[in-house]
Amino acid sequence: MGIFSRTRDIIAANFNELLDQADDPVKMIRMIILEMEETLVEVRASAARTIADQKEMHRGMVKLEKLQSDWGEKAQLALSKGREDLARAALIEKRKAGDTAEQLKQEIKVLDDALRAYEQDIAKLQHRLREARSRQSQIAARLESAENRFKLRSLMTNERVDDALTRFDQLERRVDHAEGRAEALNLSNNPPSLADEFAALEGSDKVDEELEEMKRALGMDDKEKKED
Repeated sequence: MGIFSRTRDIIAANFNELLDQADDPVKMIRMIILEMEETLVEVRASAARTIADQKEMHRGMVKLEKLQSDWGEKAQLALSKGREDLARAALIEKRKAGDTAEQLKQEIKVLDDALRAYEQDIAKLQHRLREARSRQSQIAARLESAENRFKLRSLMTNERVDDALTRFDQLERRVDHAEGRAEALNLSNNPPSLADEFAALEGSDKVDEELEEMKRALGMDDKEKKED
């Protein structure tokens, strides 16, 4: 890939800077995630090999401890039989086994330190990987939102859409006109209601009262009575 050269580069990487410099942020974040996943697999494989080596060394330690015990017993046996020379030779072999065991202990300690470093690196890589995947989701969501906004704006500026909306307005006006005609026809054909008839009577009485009042004002009421 060429994005990162080692685990420490991934741990120290600035994703924002990498994405800002990329021509295609979506492709870049995919490449980053892929390389991080591959690096994580490699680190785990190295840790597994180290654990296997450590277990083998522990088995070697057990054998060396038993070898030291065996040479010690042989030295005691030789000395009890008056063979100081054999006892000395057995003690030399015991010392050699002890030196080898001490060297093996130091190697096991180095592997312990390496395993702790692997454990820390794996935890950091997993954290950065989660962070990168979160950024990937954010970028995908922003990209989808931008594409949807572009489609919507393209749709709203489309002449065919404008023409369809105009035709829809015309159709609504035709429907309003048809409904108005139907309501007017319904009003003209329906007989007046009981409330309408009473309202008409009350209006007629008021007109008669006003007419009589006008007659009295003009003196026409007295004239009509004389004629009667």
